[in-house]
Amino acid sequence: MVTVPPGRVTLSDRRTRNSWQVEVALFQMSAFPVTQSWYARVTGQRPSTAQGDRLPVEGVSWWDAVRFCNALSQREGLTPAYHLDADAETVEWDTSADGYRLPTEAEWEHACRAGSIAPRYGPLDDVAWYQGNSDGRIHTVGGKQPNEWGLYDMLGNVWNWCWDVYDAEVYDTYRVLRGGGWADEHWSCRASVRRRSHPTFRIDDVGFRIARSALPSRP
Repeated sequence: MVTVPPGRVTLSDRRTRNSWQVEVALFQMSAFPVTQSWYARVTGQRPSTAQGDRLPVEGVSWWDAVRFCNALSQREGLTPAYHLDADAETVEWDTSADGYRLPTEAEWEHACRAGSIAPRYGPLDDVAWYQGNSDGRIHTVGGKQPNEWGLYDMLGNVWNWCWDVYDAEVYDTYRVLRGGGWADEHWSCRASVRRRSHPTFRIDDVGFRIARSALPSRP
């Protein structure tokens, strides 16, 4: 896990042409997307289309991702961040919990930019697997250069599920995806790009990475 410093990030949406600023507190984020071997150790499952221990897990829904976070928390003796009600299709985030969770999209973008205001943290071919260089397939994590804060594959390879609802009034429960994937054109692999999908959606270019809040130390 990489410690991400606090800061402020400006989010924007091309569809609505809105922008808004968000304060981001200190938190931790996994240096890599969750891999297939990591996912299998925690869940006993290998859902991905392309198989390989060091490949990012893909073919996982938003619900799969939050369940993984809770399972990993329980495995490590931490308090799960999410209270799940699958029947009612609702999830509550316990912000006081010390367990693993999905990053918010503000946290994701702040972490991706790593202090830069540029659309990418380096030349695209150096930092990301995308349509122009992926040979039509997913790649092992960590094969491209990290950003200044030591985070790999923030752009390209697989889209990352985030905690946030995209636009409840228009898209109901659809959740935010960030980062672009191996099959996407260059314009999708930018720090500001937002994508949306239903939380049950599974496809071979969508995965996730995990985060933890930096909670106050107990006396």
